[in-house]
Amino acid sequence: MNEAQALDAFAALSQETRLRIVRLLVTAGPEGLPAGVIGEAMGGASSSRMSFHLGQLEQAGLVASRRDGRSVIYNAAYPALSGLIEFLMRDCCQGHPEVCTPAVTALSSCCPPTKGTANA
Repeated sequence: MNEAQALDAFAALSQETRLRIVRLLVTAGPEGLPAGVIGEAMGGASSSRMSFHLGQLEQAGLVASRRDGRSVIYNAAYPALSGLIEFLMRDCCQGHPEVCTPAVTALSSCCPPTKGTANA
C-alpha cells in the first residue's frame, strides 16, 4: 500500500458509519453479508445511505462486493486492511523491535493460529 492509498483508506474510515461497517464485515468473515443485513445492523439505515457508505468503502478498496442472485454481498477486503496495518508499521522499529512488540502482541492475540497450521 502506498501513501495515496492509505490516505484514501483513512478518509473512508474517518466516518463513524463506515468504520462500523468495516468492523462488522471483518467480524462476518470472508463470506460477508448482504447489504440489507448491513443496513439493519446500522440501525435500519436506508438503502441509499448504505449504498453511499458501501460505495465509499469499496472505492477506497476496503470492501468488495459480489452479486448473489438479487442480493449484493459485501465482505472486508482483508489484503487491503492488512496492507494498511503494514503501511503504518512498516518502519516502526528502526532496529528496536521492542517498539513494535505491543502491536504484534495485539494482532497475535486477536488472531491465534488455527489447529493444523504450521504455527500451531
